[in-house]
Amino acid sequence: MLSLRTPRHILRASKAITCRNFSSSPVNAAAAEVKKIGVIGAGQMGLGIALVAAQKAGLTVRVIDNSQASLDKGLKFADKLLQKDVGKERITKEQATSIRQLLIPSTKMEDLSDVDFVIEAVPEIPDLKNKIFGQLAEICPSHAILATNTSSISITKIAAATSKDPTNLSAPSRVISTHFMNPVPVQKGVEIIIGLQTSQDTIDTALDLCRKMGKIPSQSADSPGFLANRILMPYINEAIICLETGVGKRDDIDSIMKNGTNVPMGPLQLADFIGIDTCLAIMKVLYEETGDSKYRPAVLLRKMVDAGWLGKKSGKGFYDY
Repeated sequence: MLSLRTPRHILRASKAITCRNFSSSPVNAAAAEVKKIGVIGAGQMGLGIALVAAQKAGLTVRVIDNSQASLDKGLKFADKLLQKDVGKERITKEQATSIRQLLIPSTKMEDLSDVDFVIEAVPEIPDLKNKIFGQLAEICPSHAILATNTSSISITKIAAATSKDPTNLSAPSRVISTHFMNPVPVQKGVEIIIGLQTSQDTIDTALDLCRKMGKIPSQSADSPGFLANRILMPYINEAIICLETGVGKRDDIDSIMKNGTNVPMGPLQLADFIGIDTCLAIMKVLYEETGDSKYRPAVLLRKMVDAGWLGKKSGKGFYDY
């Protein structure tokens, strides 16, 4: 903690660090121009990011997945969203065709050799992400920003996976998280998470790209749960504790939060949409990495995962689907 006796040069340094990590000021001239991006992962999240980049920012997007079936399914999802926009007269058929042509699918990571910015959106498996970022450090140009869509894994650790290539020593400084909120075409928020090695130029470029995609970025330090999940998951967990201890019934818990705090969805219904297993996994990360008992997962949360009641995706959670 800084005291009134702290020398001025230390105060100035502390202020600079604070501004670097948490400032929401406009992007400066250090932001590099991004013309072509890559997205790794053709699931709902990855295709959502790719589609918004093409539709809002007019960028060519190479969509990479190791499964051709996943690519085909993802592109059908993109087609469905574009046709929906045409039906609502948000865009014309010609515009939909032009946007669709900007999405270039591939099963080869090597096709990212000419991108300016890449966003990884694969499952939250640390070893998988570390492997991908080690490959990106070798494949991508030396100026390319390497971003992850992780919602829980340390950015500093992911960045360290890129330092194994001695010919590309700048790679860790170009790693950052652009954590898009789901569903990407609808939600405006993007959480920009800054690792220990992340350079200011990388931050500026990521902020600039997100704004061009029509998003509203918020910055977070590399801390367990970052901002969104650090706040959201304990809220959901406490709602589950209220249910399991009889403080309130399911409908009453969701109703009071919707009608009392003006949120569009109650915490239990929201947990179903996020995935009960995902909620448990994030609570475990918060609990294990902080050691703070306030992050201990609810007993009922663990039991529901054991039962396979994972929410909307499994057909049953706190609600039936």
